[in-house]
Amino acid sequence: MQDTPIITESASASTGRHFRYYDFVMAAFVAVLLLSNVIGAAKPAALTLGGEQWVFGAGILFFPLGYVIGDVLTEVYGYARARRVIWAGFVGLIFMAFMSWVVVALPPASGWEGQAAYEAVFGQVWRIVAASITAFWAGEFVNSYVMARMKIWTAGRHLWTRTIGSTIVGQGVDSVIFYPLAFWGVWSNEQVIIVMITNWLLKVGWEVVLTPVTYLVVGWLKNKEGVDIFDEDTDFSPFKTKI
Repeated sequence: MQDTPIITESASASTGRHFRYYDFVMAAFVAVLLLSNVIGAAKPAALTLGGEQWVFGAGILFFPLGYVIGDVLTEVYGYARARRVIWAGFVGLIFMAFMSWVVVALPPASGWEGQAAYEAVFGQVWRIVAASITAFWAGEFVNSYVMARMKIWTAGRHLWTRTIGSTIVGQGVDSVIFYPLAFWGVWSNEQVIIVMITNWLLKVGWEVVLTPVTYLVVGWLKNKEGVDIFDEDTDFSPFKTKI
């Protein structure tokens, strides 16, 4: 199948257009978001480098992929369609937290000995859950907004400046919200700040490392969809539902 010629369009001109791969990108975004929170968030991992042990949340290895996919969504499909995906992920996170609470709270069957392990993995602290959901919502919308605005400023050139620049700001907002809300008063103030900055740097570093992959995916999708959307006439309110 030949690629479709790429047409530059405003967001409003693309309203009603059917995209072949948009649903798949949405599914990938939501899947990475939920799995990185379910599987990765509960386990602290450690690496020994130079004789020192570095402890980090295992989810940080995969959670930044959500930001990469978010960049792809905004770059290829525009802010309005990325907004729909962010809301889908937000609702998915809320349902995941509710389902985890219900399943953990259910009385275990007699003879089943996995309740303690189940609680350790899925019995999330509601303060951390609320902080995570709030930080995700704010960080992703800021990331998408900066990405869309920078695309106009750069006239669609220098994709790497947009992916890295939007991640610096979006992940910065995410970290500034999440760590104080989740751990202020539980950890020392110094520890909160150190972990917040360290994890922000790691996430931005992941974005830099994955930039070549982002270029490949964005280029492939634009060729297949045959469109390059600029958000010149977009309403950037997070609460608007119309594309």
